[in-house]
Amino acid sequence: MTAIEGDRLLLVRHAMPEVDPAVAAEQWHLGPSGRAAARALQPLVPGPAYHVASSEPKAVQTVQELAGRADVTTDPALVEVRRPQTWSDQYRAVARSYVEGASPAGWEPHDQVVRRFDQAVVRHAAAAAQKGRTLVVGTHGMAMTTWLASRYRLQPDPAEFWAALRFPDLIEIDLRNCVVRRLGD
Repeated sequence: MTAIEGDRLLLVRHAMPEVDPAVAAEQWHLGPSGRAAARALQPLVPGPAYHVASSEPKAVQTVQELAGRADVTTDPALVEVRRPQTWSDQYRAVARSYVEGASPAGWEPHDQVVRRFDQAVVRHAAAAAQKGRTLVVGTHGMAMTTWLASRYRLQPDPAEFWAALRFPDLIEIDLRNCVVRRLGD
């Protein structure tokens, strides 16, 4: 894999959206409580920062609130793992099996997620480094975990890491020492 420029990278798992089973998950938006939760992360993000978000509304809105501005770069390579749009009480169990390495029928292959996500991070990290800024990436739990597990050791393992992610959550990667940690604990 290509080296990521910079000293650190911040990954933001989106805030809790307003869930509507009649609407595809990639179209969900944040409500007032999700927006407030995203704003609460602002003190944890050092300036100056280069903000980029998945093109999904919940990720864009999370980064807008975190950044305190509406003009946030979006990148469709940072979207959540592509999967069938079905509403099920078993979703979390299937999603967990995915981050454990299973390949549920119709779900985006892990190597494709890693490739698209990695290319986006490398590209945006280079742009952030040219501007002397910290890269802040707004994304999603499974895509983030799948990518992180391809580059770093997640403690205690990728499934537990994913299951422990909050809405929103802020993960720092120390690029020099290859250390992944949650901010705000």
